[in-house]
Amino acid sequence: MDTQLTDAELDELVAQATVDAYDDEEQLVGLYTMLAEHLAVPFKTVVLGCEVTVRKVDLLPGSRIVAVCARGRHRQAIGILDLPLPNPAPEGIEWIEAYRHWSP
Repeated sequence: MDTQLTDAELDELVAQATVDAYDDEEQLVGLYTMLAEHLAVPFKTVVLGCEVTVRKVDLLPGSRIVAVCARGRHRQAIGILDLPLPNPAPEGIEWIEAYRHWSP
C-alpha cells in the first residue's frame, strides 16, 4: 500500500473489526480475524538480514498478534507490529496499520 491512511480511515477500520466487541480482548480477536482474513499470505520479507516467508498470522496467549515466519525448516513467531514489511507491501496491509493504530 503506497498511501498512508488517515486517522479517520484507521478509526473506521478499527470500528469495522470491533463492532461487536465489548472489551479489549474481544477487540483484539476482531482485529486478528480481519488480519487473518485479509492479509495476503504467504509473502516474503527480510528479518535480521535473512529472507523469510510469512506463512500466516496467529493470536498468541498474552494478547499478541504475530506473523509466523519460515526459513527452511525453521519457524519463528514475530510480533506483527515488529515485522519489517516488503515493498511493495502485501494486500491487506491496512489491517496491520489498523492494529497499530488501536494498540496501546
